[in-house]
Amino acid sequence: MAAPLKLDDHPARETAAAFADHLGRERMRSPHTVRAYLAAAHRLVAFLGEHRGEAVDRTMLAGVEAADLRAYLARRRGEGGLSNASAARELSAVRAFLRFARGEGEALPRLRGPRVKRGVPRPIAPAEAIALAEDAADAAGQPWIAARDWAVLLLLYGAGLRVGEAVGLDAGLLPPGEAITVMGKGGKSRVAPLLPQVRQAIARYAELCPWPLTRGAPLFRGAKGGPLSADIVRRVMRGARARLSLPERTTPHALRHSFATHLLGRGADLRQLQELLGHASLSSTQIYTAVDAAHLLDVYRTAHPRA
Repeated sequence: MAAPLKLDDHPARETAAAFADHLGRERMRSPHTVRAYLAAAHRLVAFLGEHRGEAVDRTMLAGVEAADLRAYLARRRGEGGLSNASAARELSAVRAFLRFARGEGEALPRLRGPRVKRGVPRPIAPAEAIALAEDAADAAGQPWIAARDWAVLLLLYGAGLRVGEAVGLDAGLLPPGEAITVMGKGGKSRVAPLLPQVRQAIARYAELCPWPLTRGAPLFRGAKGGPLSADIVRRVMRGARARLSLPERTTPHALRHSFATHLLGRGADLRQLQELLGHASLSSTQIYTAVDAAHLLDVYRTAHPRA
């Protein structure tokens, strides 16, 4: 029996190295993300070498099918018991690697996960939220659009904005500070704090955007320079969730639900949450107590031996 191929035996090892350099230099991903994506690329190459019984190169990567990715994820789940969130992140990483190896415009194999019943709004796990933003950015055809999609989705999750509020932001907020003023429903304004990562994403987008971003003009632009529409953001989200096999409930508004639920779970009270979300009444905010309870029941039923 032939000895198993080592990573050094695969020509795709150099492709993976170029992919990591692309993520760091052109996509401006964090060193942590670059390391994680490179590790996933190496794992995929090693798996394909064993699965196909030959050295992996760009030609083989161009022929990877959905069945190969399903087998890869099954192996990963068997090895480490991947959660749904971790599996989504792993799939996002290997799809980004395949997209890089195949070149822009080449179709990628599609995977769909099991459907999830609709019920009360359920939060998206932090890893899934980041995987969505990363996948959306990686799927964009131009670097400035990638930076735009990354910034918009981080705003929805990191600041709890409605999609309409995000696309309605004025370029006058540049350069972004620690908080921004958001005009919500009914013309009611509120202050939304910005995490450092969100500020960096907005600044990076502004640096790459080919259109003038002056006070009074929209911050986020469409491909032809007009205001970015909420429908485009929803379309970007639909594409990312399909590629990551996430359920249909994974919408732009679900990122806002996740922002609220995660804050509530970490000690924010309902009045504070009401202010951050811009709800006119406390009753609108109280839904998140039900959301959090539903999540806890899911954890209980899954983990408790007597459940």
